[in-house]
Amino acid sequence: MTAEEIRATLTLCLMASYADGEKHDREREQIREVAQGLAGDAQINLPGLYQDVLLRRLQLPEVLGRLASPESRQLAYEMAVCVCEADGHTSAKEDAFLAQVRQAWGLGGAHTTGGFDAEAQAVADAPLQAPLQAPLQAPLQTPLDASTAPATPAPHPAAADALPTTAAQRRPGSLPPAEMDRKILQASIMNGAIELLPENLSTLAIIPLQMRLVYQIGQSYGYELDRGHIKDFLATLGVGLTSQYLEQAGRKLLSGLLGKAGKGLLGGLGRQAVSSGMSFAATYALGHVANQYYAGGRTLSTDMLKDAYQHVMQDGQQLQARYLPQMQATARQLDTAKILSMVRGG
Repeated sequence: MTAEEIRATLTLCLMASYADGEKHDREREQIREVAQGLAGDAQINLPGLYQDVLLRRLQLPEVLGRLASPESRQLAYEMAVCVCEADGHTSAKEDAFLAQVRQAWGLGGAHTTGGFDAEAQAVADAPLQAPLQAPLQAPLQTPLDASTAPATPAPHPAAADALPTTAAQRRPGSLPPAEMDRKILQASIMNGAIELLPENLSTLAIIPLQMRLVYQIGQSYGYELDRGHIKDFLATLGVGLTSQYLEQAGRKLLSGLLGKAGKGLLGGLGRQAVSSGMSFAATYALGHVANQYYAGGRTLSTDMLKDAYQHVMQDGQQLQARYLPQMQATARQLDTAKILSMVRGG
């Protein structure tokens, strides 16, 4: 894609992120931080695009006119769909926004866009109760199976243990501490592997898999959590659903990795290796902070949770290189069909 096409695609995504008009100030700030964090390319000037969208200096027809090829339009449309689906079902305003895009580009109805809209909705609606898949060890090329998971003890962050809980507050869990550490590590490796893939749906799948991990951790301590509670918990930690997808997809787009299924994977693995630590570290921190929160009877304050999340994120970033070979081995065994099956609980 040209720099102009990338600018137009990212502008469309930013427009999609504000299409419902209901973003919380916290989520708006996270989207602004994403734009600042991806500001490395002066040609793209993502912070400038963010301001243009926020101040409504750009109109949708103008942006859509900058994308002419069927391939660039399809990619941009898919990204816009994922932005709208990232925090759950699309709203009526988001549906209307996507309908405008389809009409302008002659894509027909949502049911005519290659099934992508339905697949994205299925990912967003992924059941919380389904099992989490185990990743591959680096040297193995066999199907995903729990027997291929790391045999060595999983690391445990000291920052999570620093959260104050008393013996009286601590709830008994259904998993021994070492097994919980292993579960969180496996989920982190899997999400790190998925981030290496070029497909839009792969990027979108990371969010429901993170929510599923939190659900299962809460369940292990006797809590039956719903989506609303889990979204609130993620927001408390500073994990925005829309902004997380924007950051992951934006990095892929700027690196030339994001595209259609089967394109750019082998070449992209090397280029994406540095940034793939984001999903690994975020899942690692989310899992360990959730574990301490629910084990401690949900008594920790917002400031304590945010501080612990940032510290454990740093631990996860340091561990990323150690587990990158497993992420890469797992990524080579994954495709869109396998990820959809995994997210749906198949």
